[in-house]
Order: sequence, then structure tokens, then C-alpha cells
Amino acid sequence: MTKRELVMEIAERFGFPQNEVSDIVQATLDTITESLAQGERLEIRNFGVFEVKTRDPRVGRNPRTGEEVPIAPKRVATFKPGKALKELVQTGDLDAYEASQAQSREQDAHADTAASGSRPAPRLDGGSSISYGDPDDPF
Repeated sequence: MTKRELVMEIAERFGFPQNEVSDIVQATLDTITESLAQGERLEIRNFGVFEVKTRDPRVGRNPRTGEEVPIAPKRVATFKPGKALKELVQTGDLDAYEASQAQSREQDAHADTAASGSRPAPRLDGGSSISYGDPDDPF
């Protein structure tokens, strides 16, 4: 799936204009990229963890000459899939995955409500303002 196909799928699923969805997807990717560039770890529950690891310097070999070549240390971005994603890929059972996602959203909603008292967590209403809506509704 390409980024364009992802945008089209999300726009169709939620009924938002493609240009708005494209901006949101790009902003999400930019935020992930910037976090990784700063060496930060990014965890998305039930999806996985993005993090930067440092590879130690080592000595390699030139395959043509057999000469030893020093390889400098470097930072690499890694992704470790979460439990739910691993299970979905392994089993292909989309129904079980959707059930675990719904359970996770319910737990998040309860945690958000508990953390803020009786008032649900703020959510964006599609514009630049913030509204307080149903915590069980992800949008």
C-alpha cells in the first residue's frame, strides 16, 4: 500500500476530504521522523515501537581485495511490532484484531476519564478548536 492509497482508504472510511487526510497523514509521518531524528522512542499501543539504535563501530572486509575496512558507528531507525499487530499478521484474523483494538480504546477512554475527573479527554472536532465529546468515539 502506498501513502496515496492509505490516504484514500482513510478518507473513504471516515468521510473526510482527501486533502485534509493527506495533511494529517503527512503531519503524523513528519512527527515520527522528527522524534526519531532527535533519538526519541515512539510507542503506539497495539501497533508497535519506533526507536533509534546505535550500531557499534566494527571492522568489515572489502569483498574484492579482502582488505579490512573500518566501519563507523551509526544510528538506525528500528520498528518492533506490538503484540496485536504480530498476532494479526500471524493469524490473519482481522475480527480478533478489531476486538482487541476496541478493548484498547475502551481502556484508554476509562484512563482518560479517570485522569481528568468526570470530564472526558479533549478531542479535535475537525477544525482548529477542541471539543469535549464521547471518549468512546475516536473521532
